[in-house]
Amino acid sequence: MIRLTWAQPEDLVGHELRQAAEDGRGALPEVAAAAGRWHAAGGHDAPPRAGASAGPAPEGLRALAGELLDELAGIGSPLPEPSSLEEIVASCPDWPGGRAAVRPEPGRVLAAWWGRAAGCLLGKPVEKIPREGIRAVAEATGNWPIRGWFTAKGLPPEIAERWPWNRRSAATSLAENIDGVPEDDDLNYALLALTVLERHGPGFTTEDVARTWLDALPAGRVFTAERAAYRNLLLGLEPPATATYRNPFREWIGALIRADVYGWANPGDPATAATWAWRDARLSHTANGIYGAMFAAAMCAQALVAGSVDEVIEAGLSVVPPGSRLAVAVRQAVADAAAEPDFERVADRLYARHGQLHWVHTVNNAALLAAALVHGAAHGAVHGAGDFFAATVGSAVAGGWDTDSAAATAGSIAGALAGGVPARWTTRDRLASSLPGFDGVSIESLAARTLALIEGNRQ
Repeated sequence: MIRLTWAQPEDLVGHELRQAAEDGRGALPEVAAAAGRWHAAGGHDAPPRAGASAGPAPEGLRALAGELLDELAGIGSPLPEPSSLEEIVASCPDWPGGRAAVRPEPGRVLAAWWGRAAGCLLGKPVEKIPREGIRAVAEATGNWPIRGWFTAKGLPPEIAERWPWNRRSAATSLAENIDGVPEDDDLNYALLALTVLERHGPGFTTEDVARTWLDALPAGRVFTAERAAYRNLLLGLEPPATATYRNPFREWIGALIRADVYGWANPGDPATAATWAWRDARLSHTANGIYGAMFAAAMCAQALVAGSVDEVIEAGLSVVPPGSRLAVAVRQAVADAAAEPDFERVADRLYARHGQLHWVHTVNNAALLAAALVHGAAHGAVHGAGDFFAATVGSAVAGGWDTDSAAATAGSIAGALAGGVPARWTTRDRLASSLPGFDGVSIESLAARTLALIEGNRQ
């Protein structure tokens, strides 16, 4: 039997119960009753890192799983965390006014693309390795604090055995074998957003995003919330039901990693960037999952014209409901990183607050992203712009959650702010992709196409 990850109903119930505990439903008697029925029937809790259980479900458990998922979906969260754009805007007292997109320096757009690619590439070989393992590997190869690509050269066998590389990525993302930018979902989604904007323009809809997924995105290259939304599209559901039907991953990081291009296409206009990100995110996410996308898009928009990390993060928080879990987590992370120069201590505090969340949840990774930017800026102020970029992406990876995703967005923002990415963080200008028409595309051409979008928005 194929144990398809992030899709089997019996594997989703544990994740939905954990989601309920996070969004304020966990203490409700009807949720407790559902959990009791599930455990009494032999159902398991959510795997801490995996997406599927080891074997097929016991007799009758799959049917019960479907019943409980539908029952739990009918119980609303009591937290004041809306998902509609109108309610989000109304809840943001500092929502920025609409501004005409300005033309940024072309080098900053190119640096944003290269920064995203470099951060993603840095985090790929250690994805799914916990924080302690990442440090052990980096220290053993003379790369701690992380300031360069990971390598297997000189890595003691006992450490390699205890903390094995990500098997999909090791062959293309270690210093000794990097040859261009390898394929990754964190980059595929940037290409998809570019496609949506080129095909449909500023007035694109969530349905346009959905059709682009079905046209261009291989089903096997979607995960967690995106896999649930893709399945729901094939079942005939329409947005926003695609985000909520049997989708316990709706507040995970997937929408955040899809947002950069919406920011780059609106330099200096975080409100429009966030609005576009909302249209995309609602296909697969709700509440903090949507806020993560809006936060990232607004920061990416501001990073192309801003002069400081503080200005960028302020733009990101301006489009997020201030009482949301994401906004609170980001503000705490920013304060910690501003007060503590040792990033390991900052990460300790992040784990103390958010260690119960899944490693690809939006809230913990958004907090890590903000902390890495603040830390990188402080480091760069002392050691120079090149160290700003290295410290930012290195810290995002050292945090040990979604290493390639957090570092990709951190690299995007750091590259744009710095106006360039140091040569040692670039590769042969060739991006691999599983999307039709993009395999082998150059980063330089992607930046040129993004600049064309900006020009179109200004006319």
